[in-house]
Amino acid sequence: MSEWLKWFTSMENTKPFVLVLFFITFVGIILYVYTGKKRSERLESYKNIPLTDDESESSTHPEEETK
Repeated sequence: MSEWLKWFTSMENTKPFVLVLFFITFVGIILYVYTGKKRSERLESYKNIPLTDDESESSTHPEEETK
């Protein structure tokens, strides 16, 4: 057991292991985000948020009417 810990504490062995770990995590996040029809439709609807008019801006504010 101590040989495994010695191997893991060596930087030459730890860097590739962490690189593979982060890559697998990244791929997992990408697959989670882009798979599933409901999630995909929801993310597609978010792309138009900056272009939509805000309903509260189109109505007049009560403060503006008193001035």
